[in-house]
Amino acid sequence: MRVLIIEDEEKLAEALTQGLTQKGYAVDTLSDGEKGYTRILLHRGDYDLVILDLMLPGMNGYDICTGVRKEGITVPILILTARNENETKVKLLLSGADDYLVKPFSFDELTARMHALLRRPAQALPEVLTVGDITLNPAERTVYRNGNPIPLTLKEFGMLEYFMRRPNQVVNREDILSHLWDFNYASFSNVVDVHVKNLRNKLGKDGGDNILETVRGIGYRLRD
Repeated sequence: MRVLIIEDEEKLAEALTQGLTQKGYAVDTLSDGEKGYTRILLHRGDYDLVILDLMLPGMNGYDICTGVRKEGITVPILILTARNENETKVKLLLSGADDYLVKPFSFDELTARMHALLRRPAQALPEVLTVGDITLNPAERTVYRNGNPIPLTLKEFGMLEYFMRRPNQVVNREDILSHLWDFNYASFSNVVDVHVKNLRNKLGKDGGDNILETVRGIGYRLRD
């Protein structure tokens, strides 16, 4: 999952980025409201969740959230606010926020709220994914092939889930890179090819045919 954090408190932003990265998220961080708003508009399909501070320089959280929803962007938005008044909470929800968290908060509470939002996708998706003889459970983070468990790293798991939600579709390297890694990775990096190779090797150990194939010059395809 890829998350955009728009937060101007440097220490908080760094702590959230470090914690979420350790949990396997790809995280981008911005500290300016206008830049955050522009990033959401330009990369509307790249993020699974936005963590948005209410009080920001350039453009506040209310206006960002309202503007994003007017553009028809449905990405889940979790607002961080220091205000605990009921009027503020109501205004946040009316602006289009999916949830809010009052500062200070624990990291465990943040991740619990995130998981709850990420279980509410815009389109109904199956809780357990099955492609061919491979079964993946996103909630339990388990993968089986022919009934045998396949141990994967967080990035390998995220990559396989990305493929399994697009069976038989050719997925190019740029799409994989933009979804699973942050903007610090250069587009010419071979990190995608390395992870695909490792994923292919692990899937091949307990399966028959290798269903993760290379489409020369374009990317990869997971065959059903």
